[in-house]
Amino acid sequence: MKRFTPIVFILLLSLHLQAQDKKAKDLLDQVTAKVKSYQNIVIDFKYSLNNSKENINQESKGNVTMKGNMYVLNLMGVTKLFDGKKVYTINPEDEEITISKLNEKDDNAITPSKMLTFYNTGYKYTLDITQNVKGRQIQYVKLVPTGGKDQRKEILLGIDTQTKNIYNLIEVGKNGTKTTLTVNSFKVNQPLSKNQFVFDAAKYPKYYINKLD
Repeated sequence: MKRFTPIVFILLLSLHLQAQDKKAKDLLDQVTAKVKSYQNIVIDFKYSLNNSKENINQESKGNVTMKGNMYVLNLMGVTKLFDGKKVYTINPEDEEITISKLNEKDDNAITPSKMLTFYNTGYKYTLDITQNVKGRQIQYVKLVPTGGKDQRKEILLGIDTQTKNIYNLIEVGKNGTKTTLTVNSFKVNQPLSKNQFVFDAAKYPKYYINKLD
């Protein structure tokens, strides 16, 4: 009978992991459905990047406005605008604007438009820890990239179990770099200007415009 104990244990563990995977997928599906139900999303967030080996510690606040796949992102003094066709990177410090096409083949890049739904393909996922954050129940889902060339070791996605909105995203690189994005405010269906996602070169008469493609 003792010979079968390890086999029984493995089977039970497998069933437990499958149940976890299903719960994780169900939770992610609920988040996706919630995101798709909004006309637009406006987020204020805190961004931090840490690597103890390289002695790197950066922290900044930012905000992003999203509608469909279009977005306006403000972070570290730089504005990125995506109008659905091209990305406009506006750098006031250098008085330079770079215009490029979105690289849709770069699966590793979590752009603002993919930030809330990037997890739908290319990952294995399981439920991780649950934390109480100022009275909010945050359930973490661990995402492990399935692509061998991916430089990320894992991603932890913190989800508010009541609202089904993303609270934070923690990305751990294979080189030890840890990037954390924490949502400070999450607003939806806001009144936006009709030109919210339109680039107007007339606003930057002295800027050098660099067209990459």
